[in-house]
Amino acid sequence: MARKVSNTRKTVITALAWTIGLLIFFPILWIIILGFKSEGDAIKTPFEVLFSSWTFESYHEVQERSDYFRHFMNSVIISLGSTLIALVIAIPAAWSMAFVPGRRTKDLLMWMLSTKMMPAVGVLVPMYLLFRDFGLLDSRAGLVGVLTLINLPIVVWMLYTYFKEIPGEILEAARMDGAGLKSEILYVLTPMAIPGIASTLLLNVILSWNEAFWTLQLTTSKAAPLTQFIASYSSPEGLFYAKLSAASTMAIAPILILGWFSQKQLVRGLTFGAVK
Repeated sequence: MARKVSNTRKTVITALAWTIGLLIFFPILWIIILGFKSEGDAIKTPFEVLFSSWTFESYHEVQERSDYFRHFMNSVIISLGSTLIALVIAIPAAWSMAFVPGRRTKDLLMWMLSTKMMPAVGVLVPMYLLFRDFGLLDSRAGLVGVLTLINLPIVVWMLYTYFKEIPGEILEAARMDGAGLKSEILYVLTPMAIPGIASTLLLNVILSWNEAFWTLQLTTSKAAPLTQFIASYSSPEGLFYAKLSAASTMAIAPILILGWFSQKQLVRGLTFGAVK
């Protein structure tokens, strides 16, 4: 029998959840507010900022100075491209680890995850030299490849977790009906794991979209995504808070909208198999 929760406890938990949520979201909200202020107002005290006049001046200047849509398209191509390639590689890999486990499966998974623990700057020089020698500097293809490799361990780990929740008997029944390996993965396993695959896709898109280190080091102008677009407003002459905030808002707006409309699917996928 489920334990009854009192109204007072519900109110306290709800208030606490809203407080934590607002604290986490406040930096983003403040950036959005500063984007609608002039440079002179943006450096005032928080109280003065809130009651100063609102303007689109910073957005106009940002669009005139930089080609936002070119950076936006670079981010879309790099994020979606690296995510789709990672899924194509990770789905068969996670299937083999989940349903044809070996004695070293857990060790292999841990080794893959350990590659995420190494500081990226530790491999910057060899990566830069490889990109230079193969002509991949400032190219979308190069960034798609490096972001695929960077996020692949997380994608494999997540898909492996989702696949382990699927009963193996279903796949055995499909094999008895004559399904080959390709049909088993495409027509049996993948449809059953769509919530998990969708949440993995969304999370990987967010990670790729926000990746700053490699995009700043390996691009200059041609393939520069929105992270490079934001960094261009930090100059030796100083920080232009209003313009920087406007550029940041324009960069994070697409991913915020995507997250807002896909939050149910994301939560459903992240909790896939948690309740039986």
